Amino acid sequence: MSRSVKKGPFVDGHLMDKVDALNKSREKRVIRTWSRRSTIVPLMVGHTIAVYDGRKHVPVYVTENMVGHKLGEFSPTRTFKSHGARVEKTTTVQSTRPGGPTPAGAPTPAAASPAKPS
Repeated sequence: MSRSVKKGPFVDGHLMDKVDALNKSREKRVIRTWSRRSTIVPLMVGHTIAVYDGRKHVPVYVTENMVGHKLGEFSPTRTFKSHGARVEKTTTVQSTRPGGPTPAGAPTPAAASPAKPS
């Protein structure tokens, strides 16, 4: 369900204060915030806001297309680790007796080269 139009977009007060201060001084600094629930308003366009994802702050550069969305939409909280790739398992058959016959298909060991006289 959408928020009522008469209420207006929700933006945390401390975040709006920081954006207003940067706009007045015409500075472009990274603003760190934990407020993922704040809506992006046109005053934030052009600023970089570091949004906390539960582990680190993810820098989000605000563009005009982002206005009306929430800050949390642009910093995912979960990282997908792909499922294990199919790995062919190879098994080698070894002789049970030392010096016994080698099984069929097994690589034959190379003969030891005689020591060179010095």
